[in-house]
Amino acid sequence: MEYLEFELPIKELQEQLDKCALIGIESNVDVAETCKSIEKKLEETKKEIYKNLTAWQRVQLSRHPSRPYTLDHIQALTKGTFMELHGDRSFADDKAMIGGLGKIGDQSFMFIGQQKGYNTKTRQYRNFGMSNPEGYRKALRLMKMAEKFGIPVVTLLDTPGAYPGMEAEERGQGEAIARNIYEMTILKVPIISVVIGEGASGGALGIGVGDRVYMMENTWYTVISPESCSSILWRSWDFKEQAAEALKLTAVDMKKQKLIDGIIKEPIGGAHLDRENAYLEVEKTILKAYKELKKLSTDKLVEKRMEKYSKMGEFNEK
Repeated sequence: MEYLEFELPIKELQEQLDKCALIGIESNVDVAETCKSIEKKLEETKKEIYKNLTAWQRVQLSRHPSRPYTLDHIQALTKGTFMELHGDRSFADDKAMIGGLGKIGDQSFMFIGQQKGYNTKTRQYRNFGMSNPEGYRKALRLMKMAEKFGIPVVTLLDTPGAYPGMEAEERGQGEAIARNIYEMTILKVPIISVVIGEGASGGALGIGVGDRVYMMENTWYTVISPESCSSILWRSWDFKEQAAEALKLTAVDMKKQKLIDGIIKEPIGGAHLDRENAYLEVEKTILKAYKELKKLSTDKLVEKRMEKYSKMGEFNEK
């Protein structure tokens, strides 16, 4: 189990509890009351820490190495029915962007999302979840395929941003993202988007335009990462915590600004501590959203989506 810096008090108590149980086994001494007392304190400490998380701490949880990634969610949601589709039919198959068909129950969905790696080798293979233009063009190809066959689209967002390399710019990174945003606005099937980890910049927005947009509780969604924001404003990464607060990037902030439609509850401590319940909450949210959206006609669906995004950024000055 890997602990983040702010979780160290939990780690200490967990170690005490493990040691207490071990003493009881090895020495035949009744330590039940002591263990119970430590366990109670552990639960209280967990509640206290996770109840008052700062924006930066939520950013850290969204990046936890044990946190479930896009393929984990898809495999859990589709229960083995997922069939991955590859390539943009123009340049290459981007391993950072995955997509394909799968079923939740009896309903088919087109799943699309950024995929990160689990270790050094797979992180390099997946380009750290940062897509090239061909990744966004693959995503668009799959969305158009879904539209052709009347299949709803589910996008799962988890990226530190689109790949900023020279070759990506040469192949039209900006155009690919802009094209996706435009095409998703007028796509004639329901689109449900869920931020499951990091939602950074246009890299996330390139597959993030939806009829319903949700964020898991310990995720973030904003135009720039706290570190990059800090380096621009303060010429140093040392102010990333202040940047995280100022960016208003948490799910609560985004809901308050009416930029997302809902927050998906996570188990105490984060999705990585109880994956099954985390998957279940995401599944329930997707199915509930689809149940509402499938009642709308195609024209009404697109009209309401356009209206939703047209209202964003409107403010009244008194």
